[in-house]
Amino acid sequence: MGFARTCSVALVGVEGVVVEVQADLEPGVAAFTLVGLPDKSLIESRERVRAAVVNSGAEWPQKKLTVGLSPASVPKGGSGFDLAVACAVLGAAERLDPRELTDLMMIGELGLDGRVRPVRGVLPAVLAAADAGYRQVVVPEQTVAEASLVPGISVLGVRTLRQLIAVLADEPVPDEEDPRDEGRPDPSLAGLVVPGTGVGAGLPPGDHTPDLADVAGQHSARRALEVAAAGRHHIFFKGPPGAGKTMLAERLPGLLPPLSPKESLEVTAVHSVAGTLPPGQPLVHRPPYCAPHHSATMASLVGGGTGLPRPGAVSLAHHGVLFVDEAAECSPRVLDALRQPLESGHVVVARAAGMMRMPARILLALAANPCPCGRHGTTGGGCECRPSTIRRYRARLSGPLMDRVDLRIAVEPVARAELIALGRGAETTAAVAERVRTARERAAARFAGTPWHTNSEIPGHELRTRWQVHPGALAQAERDLECGLLTARGLDRVLRVAWTAADLAGRDRPTREDVNWALELRTGVRRGALTAAGGGGDRHETATARPPHEQR
Repeated sequence: MGFARTCSVALVGVEGVVVEVQADLEPGVAAFTLVGLPDKSLIESRERVRAAVVNSGAEWPQKKLTVGLSPASVPKGGSGFDLAVACAVLGAAERLDPRELTDLMMIGELGLDGRVRPVRGVLPAVLAAADAGYRQVVVPEQTVAEASLVPGISVLGVRTLRQLIAVLADEPVPDEEDPRDEGRPDPSLAGLVVPGTGVGAGLPPGDHTPDLADVAGQHSARRALEVAAAGRHHIFFKGPPGAGKTMLAERLPGLLPPLSPKESLEVTAVHSVAGTLPPGQPLVHRPPYCAPHHSATMASLVGGGTGLPRPGAVSLAHHGVLFVDEAAECSPRVLDALRQPLESGHVVVARAAGMMRMPARILLALAANPCPCGRHGTTGGGCECRPSTIRRYRARLSGPLMDRVDLRIAVEPVARAELIALGRGAETTAAVAERVRTARERAAARFAGTPWHTNSEIPGHELRTRWQVHPGALAQAERDLECGLLTARGLDRVLRVAWTAADLAGRDRPTREDVNWALELRTGVRRGALTAAGGGGDRHETATARPPHEQR
């Protein structure tokens, strides 16, 4: 009788659970039994492992073989257990020393010829192994760069099972041909991408970033876009077709600062599990951008699918931008599913096969037309929509969802003079991104020693008690709260926007102008004329014409 064990990782969403793979050989009729709640793809590993072991030059044991995956109560799926199962079997058959396998973590799929094929989710699997105290992992050669992102882990990349047997048995390691050396495509890379998702879905395409200087006019919307990026505030664009709503939203990711090392690992882990991580890009450095079609289902937006749920668009946009164009054409039920992740920064999806918690700290950008034809309120638009039709159309964006949106911008059609003057004096993305970075640094310094990093993350109680605004700055906001124009949550969000405006202007705390401008961005109600600082004389400008952070 022989016994051996090694370890692998089962992924539940974007979190890993260490699984002990045990192999037991007993006298009896030759059979291969796999236990421990395996799914269909894992049950089929019996045939893959047997063929791979034989084609790697090892002898398959002709005894009663039982392979157990513990803990048995955790559902397990995927082909990433193949390598651990094969080594456990060879350890029980004494082809390998069982003591060499005990402290190893193995992740990889086996081809029938013994090649080790890459699988999705290597980064979160190695992170789970490191948290459990493992220091040595074996992964497919193509995913070594991804696994090496985890500090304190020794990574061994193998091309074939034959190579791994030689390493563990202290034998000469054979040379295996690499298809890439001969100019042939590597078919094993197909395992890193889920069919139908597209390579790099949710990630910025290449190094090209749309420039904010391409947007003609829209001064108020550009300034609101800067505030949204600086404080990670959700934003809603409303205007007729062709006014530039989509252009503005597409340039929002370019204003965000690069991801921190911790954020890069989180984003990369999500895309690795989802099968959207491009080959050759082991780490995501830039904020992701995801723009699902307005016909997207709830499962595609928040996560779902058969069996255990898969990450949806809200998770693929983690630490980045989720843009929902034509929001009023979306299903209200689907849009309302965003209400919980907008508040908590994560989404919990419960299905019959299990429950999964996925990260979803996003910057939401919505865009919609004012009516079904899109011409309501425009000069010479000729809108023929009935008032009741317009009300129903706008009601598709529910009050609870819009209460979580800090900035609401009316995007007007571009004037002919502004369109002709495109490129003259328009600020570039790089210039605005520098101001955003400075404002983020001011906020981070203020929140040092706390779990928060941006203004949008601060709980309302903490914001009202620990960081005070200028005396009398909240007078108008308190009146709006009393008359019902503003909710308690809305007041907190106005304060957060006001702090962001103060950070952009370099002030130590918000003034009355900052709060009133934040109120106007949220409610759309003009707050009268605001004196432009340094303007002198009788010069006055409205809040929409000149925001507080530009009142020099």
